[in-house]
Amino acid sequence: MNWDDVRMFLAVARAGQILAASRRLGINHATLGRRVTALEEDLRVQLLVRRTNGCELTAEGEVFFRAAERMETEMLAAQASTGRVDAAISGTIRIGAPDGFGVSFLASRLGALTHRHPELKLQLVPVPRSFSLSQREADIAITIERPEEGRLVSSKLTDYTLGLYASRSYLDAAGRPETVEALKDHSRIGYVEDLIFSPSLNFTGEVMRDWDPRFEISSAIGQTEAVRSGAGIGILHDYVARQHPELVRILPQIVIRRSYWTTYHETTRNLVRLRTVVDFLNELVRREAEIFVSEPSDHETA
Repeated sequence: MNWDDVRMFLAVARAGQILAASRRLGINHATLGRRVTALEEDLRVQLLVRRTNGCELTAEGEVFFRAAERMETEMLAAQASTGRVDAAISGTIRIGAPDGFGVSFLASRLGALTHRHPELKLQLVPVPRSFSLSQREADIAITIERPEEGRLVSSKLTDYTLGLYASRSYLDAAGRPETVEALKDHSRIGYVEDLIFSPSLNFTGEVMRDWDPRFEISSAIGQTEAVRSGAGIGILHDYVARQHPELVRILPQIVIRRSYWTTYHETTRNLVRLRTVVDFLNELVRREAEIFVSEPSDHETA
């Protein structure tokens, strides 16, 4: 059995598509398809059902997938013991991040790392959702809660704060609320409730019992844009809102605190390229730590 074929099968099984896996691996999709077929012929069993819209594991494929993951773990451990794990800083690392952090912070800063390591390819997936590290949807996930289950390695990246914001144009037209009770007389912006994937994103309960937004957006960046447009009052990340001078912090005594965590699968902890990216993320956040956490005295009150 060819280990490279097994590695490619794992990529397809995790991606659910040969085309997506080929892009991740940087090889032609037809070549990848042939390598998976060769593995099936070697094992004399069908591992995947291939359809026009993707691939599904057969029952035998599910069994082999779990065995292949154990093989991958052993291979990484063996390479680590000989000092041969991914010695060159090259290859692909996919980072999954909440859209606020991914778009407003990481997107403009990660390019420096690719300049530092020309053979390293970064994929940033900034969307409002969680990522499965066990299924390798991402190599590194920036999470808003520390995972409690799975073979994962997590460390706190940074604390951050959120607060209530409105645009100057909105306040000129609707007036400025001076109490939480007064918020009931204003248009409010929030998340689409049934699409909130983590309890940590339910910020509104820390402000008032019934937020009842008139405009719901399942994206932190989308909410920021809506507030900027004058659509209403929203709970925004301070480090994002500060980038827009037309936004005004209201009721500055209300400060909501959360944390970002860097998380990756323990089987990849010895990969030099992964450690390089994790170290760079920590370096970025340490360098600009002051933008993430705000206190009431930091905000405009006039």
